Amino acid sequence: MARNIAPAVYLMASKRNGTLYIGVTSNLLQRVAQHRAGTFGGFSAAHDVKSLVWFESHPTMESAILREKRLKAWKRGWKLDLIESANPDWRDLAIDYGFEPLQLDSSVRWNDEG
Repeated sequence: MARNIAPAVYLMASKRNGTLYIGVTSNLLQRVAQHRAGTFGGFSAAHDVKSLVWFESHPTMESAILREKRLKAWKRGWKLDLIESANPDWRDLAIDYGFEPLQLDSSVRWNDEG
């Protein structure tokens, strides 16, 4: 697996325009692995948010936490625009860092707009 990206703010998604999860971490790649494995349960596991669709590295954990708080206060549309501006195809960015592609249920189509 590639180098660690830390500290970082990140957005995970269940599918394109699906459920979003915003988080902050001191070890992005480890945290993505935990989301994908459902290690912690809770919201992200219940809503199957396993695809890394956006992230931003920060020089300090304090600045990352501040950014996370600001993003969580944003309207959903602004968050979607943020993802679209950096990742218009909603690619799973975790693949670029050595993760295996997710196996999606055949009943779920990634390009669904709803």
